[in-house]
Amino acid sequence: MSFRIRGLEPAQFRPFFALDDAALMERGMRAMVIDAPHSGPCRVTLRDVEPGERVLLLQYTHQSAHTPYRSAGPIFVSEVGLEPFDKIDTLPPMFSGRPLSVRAYDKQGMMVNADIAHSDPRDLFGEFFSDPTTDYLHVHLARRGCFACRVDRN
Repeated sequence: MSFRIRGLEPAQFRPFFALDDAALMERGMRAMVIDAPHSGPCRVTLRDVEPGERVLLLQYTHQSAHTPYRSAGPIFVSEVGLEPFDKIDTLPPMFSGRPLSVRAYDKQGMMVNADIAHSDPRDLFGEFFSDPTTDYLHVHLARRGCFACRVDRN
């Protein structure tokens, strides 16, 4: 089953990079400089941010459906992440080496299935999309539970 993964649109985050620390804190956000490899996955580029890169850590509503599954959580966005990941049948670099939680949702935003994969969730994508009630998938980084990206049928 063919799938499409897109990173978040960077324009929604750009204005926040101009704010100072106090203004960010008022909004519940933090600016950080990544200090270790494989520790700050950008949700725009869907790659691990390099040590020394500045990111924002902020709350993001990734599941906005008016259901019990409505959800928001922390994400990193890189200051240099200007071009969103947008690929068909290709996994983003940030999946590499990470346990992943894949959640399937119907058109109303109700969860219809979920499971865990390590680094390569393509088998789950195929299984979940073979169910006609599945409308879209969310991938989360399983260790901390943070939203990684949305997956759609292609």
